[in-house]
Amino acid sequence: MTHTPLNLTAEPVAVAPERRAGRANLRQLIELRWLAVGGQLATVLVVHVGLAIALPWAEMMSLLGILVAFNLFSIWRSKLTQPVSQIELCIALLVDVGVLTGQLYLAGGSDNPFIYLYLLQVAVASVLLRPAYLMAVMLSAVSGFVLLTQWHRPLLLDPTSPTTLSPNYLGGLLLCFLLNVALLSVFIVRINRNLRQRDAELAELQQRAAEEVHIVRMGLLASGAAHELGTPLATLSVILGDWAHMAPFAAEPELREEIEEMQRQILRCKAIVTGILMSAGEMRGEAPRLTTLQAFTESLAKAWRAAHPGADLALRNKDLPEFEIISDSALQQVVANLLDNALEAAPGMPLTLVASCPDEETLCLSVRDNGPGFDVERLKHFGEPYQSSKGQPGRGMGLFLSVNVARTLGGKLEARNREGGGAEVVLTLPLASLLPRQSRSDAR
Repeated sequence: MTHTPLNLTAEPVAVAPERRAGRANLRQLIELRWLAVGGQLATVLVVHVGLAIALPWAEMMSLLGILVAFNLFSIWRSKLTQPVSQIELCIALLVDVGVLTGQLYLAGGSDNPFIYLYLLQVAVASVLLRPAYLMAVMLSAVSGFVLLTQWHRPLLLDPTSPTTLSPNYLGGLLLCFLLNVALLSVFIVRINRNLRQRDAELAELQQRAAEEVHIVRMGLLASGAAHELGTPLATLSVILGDWAHMAPFAAEPELREEIEEMQRQILRCKAIVTGILMSAGEMRGEAPRLTTLQAFTESLAKAWRAAHPGADLALRNKDLPEFEIISDSALQQVVANLLDNALEAAPGMPLTLVASCPDEETLCLSVRDNGPGFDVERLKHFGEPYQSSKGQPGRGMGLFLSVNVARTLGGKLEARNREGGGAEVVLTLPLASLLPRQSRSDAR
């Protein structure tokens, strides 16, 4: 019974930002047009009545009536649910330019000082419209200006002699107007582009901040879970050790093998718990271990093969430089996650881990498989949390964490489909992020 109210209240929230912006821009034009109607009406009254300057009163009021009717139509249009498109905003501004051109034609054309109101229309169009539609408004404004220099009803300031301007003055006036239109549109468009770029960068920073908060919370949960798991794992290890020496189990080879397998799995769980605590910054008093790039990749491959005895992993080291690096546990976990994902994507097929240094400052670790590859949607959302092809709740966090670890180390994680079939995930890191602190100082 509560479904209908919920849907009704949720509908405005679901409106896309672009649709809201289009409707808001149309309302702004409506307000600006009312100001234009009031300003034109007041100007006509002051000039016609106060200054006793003859104006075609009836025709100018007719144009104001057209503007009022169009504004009432715009108010009705703004209340519809359909999104307001760019072409609708462009047509609205073209109507404003057309009415302004008609009023100026009736009141002196280029002799009328209000001709520079064209610049207001160009400025508004520069803010609201895309370049193609902006060009249409600019052309209409410039065309109206040029036409009004040649064809218009004279403004009779003195009933005996109509005002006339010299051709040189008109040429300078036209040049000034063209410069104003060009500079105004160019700079407003550039400012808008800069503002949009700034907003995009701010949104990206906000997204990163939210992801980092999410990671901190996960790290706290993982660290707490690791502490809690230490005691039951130690208890299970002791119990299994006692079972291994009991006569009933020792006399049964199958039971003995199962107990040994359980002991190996408990040791693996302990190693995982230790890795979690090390990644969380609790090194348990251990100093960072130094190694070389080749030894690091070989240990990675060896450890992963040991954890996945049925998997076929080939390691290719391509001209790795021989200097000491820190054996970073977070980086080890990232590569292990990538290999796990590749194995799940292509079970039973050979995998390849390629380590190379394309230059003296960069390390590339590439994991390749022969599976079906990534679909377009998966590549689009690669590395986002809870984006998993496994269709299970809570999955997809491995790649999300891997992307953020790579970002923390100053690198990036990219995915692509290989031309011959299969997928490839490439981790690119600056070598400086893996060097010992003293080596970093020397490198600087």
